[in-house]
Amino acid sequence: MAHPDPFPLLASPSPVRIGIADAQREAIARALSALLADTYTLYLTTHNFHWNVTGPMFNTLHAMFMAQYTELWNAVDPIAERVRALGYAVPGSYGAFAALGSLPDVPSAPPKATGMVRILVDGNEAVAKTARTAFTVAEGANDQPSADLLTRRMEVHEKAAWMLRSLLED
Repeated sequence: MAHPDPFPLLASPSPVRIGIADAQREAIARALSALLADTYTLYLTTHNFHWNVTGPMFNTLHAMFMAQYTELWNAVDPIAERVRALGYAVPGSYGAFAALGSLPDVPSAPPKATGMVRILVDGNEAVAKTARTAFTVAEGANDQPSADLLTRRMEVHEKAAWMLRSLLED
């Protein structure tokens, strides 16, 4: 038995005629919604760690986490607006994000600083993968605006993962 769609996309009542077939627009909107869910979850995790980091690396990590959560916060709007431009409603609840995303929720008890860094490495790598999957969908539909947005997201997350990973090396 097939499971019901955890987040059915709600299409605009007005037709969208931008040169991308309806099925392709829906597939791109779904992929972007998954990216939005992962981005927002990573934002929340990073912001939580900014608030709760302690230890000898406090100043470095507190500032780094702030820069990263600010970048993530600024990323959610363009992703959501692209979903709208494709003619679909944007998911915006924790339930929808949990159903659509691939990242676990922020740990209920904050880990030590190196544990935070490891979680954020994994989170950034996962979001880069989500963006790469969405890029394939957008590229297949010749959707350059979405592909451009996704290329930028991959670059940001791969760089963040590298910088965080560097903190774990001896």
